[in-house]
Amino acid sequence: MNEIRLIRIQTVLARCAVSRATLYRMIAAGTFPRQVSLTGGRAVAWLQHDVEAWIASRMPAGR
Repeated sequence: MNEIRLIRIQTVLARCAVSRATLYRMIAAGTFPRQVSLTGGRAVAWLQHDVEAWIASRMPAGR
């Protein structure tokens, strides 16, 4: 069974090696997965599999 895991912004920034501003710029441009709201919209997180898929898409061919 596939488990849905959510990751918070600090983990996303560390995994993707981008700044917070760059992350939100990529989201606005549609080149990075959107975050999901938690607990009434005050907190956000990303689906781990979406972030991992984005990282994999950025890997050079043959790696």
